[in-house]
Amino acid sequence: MSRHLLVVTAAGVWLACSLGAQPAAGQTGAQPAAPPSDQHVISSQEIDLLRKDIRSQKKQLIAQNMKLTDAEATTFWPIYDQYTAELVKINDKKYTVIQQYADHYGTLSDEQAVSLMQQWMDVDVLAAQLRARYLPIFAKGVGGRKAATWAQLDRRISMIIELQLASRMPLVQGQ
Repeated sequence: MSRHLLVVTAAGVWLACSLGAQPAAGQTGAQPAAPPSDQHVISSQEIDLLRKDIRSQKKQLIAQNMKLTDAEATTFWPIYDQYTAELVKINDKKYTVIQQYADHYGTLSDEQAVSLMQQWMDVDVLAAQLRARYLPIFAKGVGGRKAATWAQLDRRISMIIELQLASRMPLVQGQ
């Protein structure tokens, strides 16, 4: 599993780096470093493709670690796909917030900074609530232990991606 988690982590790092935010480590002074003039600005289409790739890799990780029988897989995967479709909608909000932060980094007012952070935390809550809502649905379909395994895997993978995103986002600094 560690090799596959590394791939997901690398994809998360690439996404975080590609959003246009400057890394927090090594920054000095009150103003962020200006991005190089030849820096590629990632398009929404590129972000969408990367997100699809991450979802595919996440699904592969879950498939490799769930050890489902054929009958369980027939029940599990439609539930998983429904869960993922709902999670994508939540994550759309997160990536919008990240893009807004990257676009306005260094020029945020106090109100904008608080608003963006609150929106990001709201998305975290929505994602956790969605996972909690789906746990009994998975349990009914494949049993409690396998549902708990799904929840653990989903949470771990999400935390790895979130950690990579958060670690690449510079801290909001006072002026």
